[in-house]
Amino acid sequence: MSNTQVAPTPSAAKSDDRAIVLAVYALYLFAVVSCGLAGIAGVIVAYVKRDDARGTLWESHFDNQINTFWSWLGLTAAGVVLLLAFGLGIIIIAIAFVWFLYRTIKGLLRALESKPYT
Repeated sequence: MSNTQVAPTPSAAKSDDRAIVLAVYALYLFAVVSCGLAGIAGVIVAYVKRDDARGTLWESHFDNQINTFWSWLGLTAAGVVLLLAFGLGIIIIAIAFVWFLYRTIKGLLRALESKPYT
C-alpha cells in the first residue's frame, strides 16, 4: 500500500478559505454581544489560516480581520483608560465600536461576493 495523500484541489481550498473567512466575520459580529470573547476566537482562527490563504483573495480578508481586531482592542483599551482618567473615553469606545462594525460588515459583504477586502 502506498502512503500518498491527495492534495485538495485549488477550488476546494478556496471554498474552504471562504467558509473560514465567513465564520470569522460571524464570530466578530457575535463578539459584539459576547463582550469580545468571540472576537478572540476569531482572531486566533485568522492567524492560523492566514498562511494557508497566501496568494489568494482570502489573504486580504484574514489581514483585515487581524488588523481590525487589534485596532479595535487598542482603541477600546485607550477609551477605558481615558474613561477612568477623564470621563471622555466613552467617545473613543463608541468610535471603536462603530469602526469595528463597519470593517466587519464591509468585509463580510465583500467575502459573500468573493471579492478581496480592499
